[in-house]
Amino acid sequence: MPKDLHGFLDPNDAVAISFWIISISMIAATVFFLMESMSVSAHWKTSMNVGALVTLVAGVHYMYMREFWVTIHMSPILYRYIDWSITVPLQMIEFYLILSAAGSKIGAGSFWKLLIGTVIMLAAGYAGEAGFTSKMIGFVVGMAGWFFILFEVFAGEAGSCAASIGSASPHVQASFNTMRMIITVGWSIYPLGYFFGYFMGAVNADTLNLVYNLADFVNKIGFCLAIWQSAKNSTLGK
Repeated sequence: MPKDLHGFLDPNDAVAISFWIISISMIAATVFFLMESMSVSAHWKTSMNVGALVTLVAGVHYMYMREFWVTIHMSPILYRYIDWSITVPLQMIEFYLILSAAGSKIGAGSFWKLLIGTVIMLAAGYAGEAGFTSKMIGFVVGMAGWFFILFEVFAGEAGSCAASIGSASPHVQASFNTMRMIITVGWSIYPLGYFFGYFMGAVNADTLNLVYNLADFVNKIGFCLAIWQSAKNSTLGK
């Protein structure tokens, strides 16, 4: 790259371009969700606004991560985990919010279980990637946190409450199922990238960051779109 272009996008740097596209997409999604929150039923508004917070926080962090990558060309591990430490708990709150809004008798214990699983997953992942502990310990403990979250939304209190609302709140159930699928299939990209990148040596920093960026695009915007779709369908149904 010519010296005078240092700090600017290189048209041959797919990772930098993906950072740029996703940062703008997150900001656009934030505006969309905030505007749409004004046209849905009252009990969906909080969920929509929390979804907008997810994409807003991610958008701000992606602008910093983009500059970090373009200028230094290193993985922005710290920025990425700060982003996840805010947005992932917000996504867990969404499970609690939509079930509570549907009249489900979900207890606060379910919220704390999801939050604890999130903290374990992210803290272990960061400790492993940042070198505070061995990569293997970080991976194993992080996976345990993720499995704990999956257990709660499938077989735990949150999963049981979602199943119990049945036909009474089909839109909530549809949203819950889509969100549950995203954190199962979509989130699997992160540990796979970690595993192949650090243990198999099959993924370099460029590929790993590109994969993480695309995963964030789907898992954050797609997650919130699932809530928006159900909110719109529920509102129109009334």
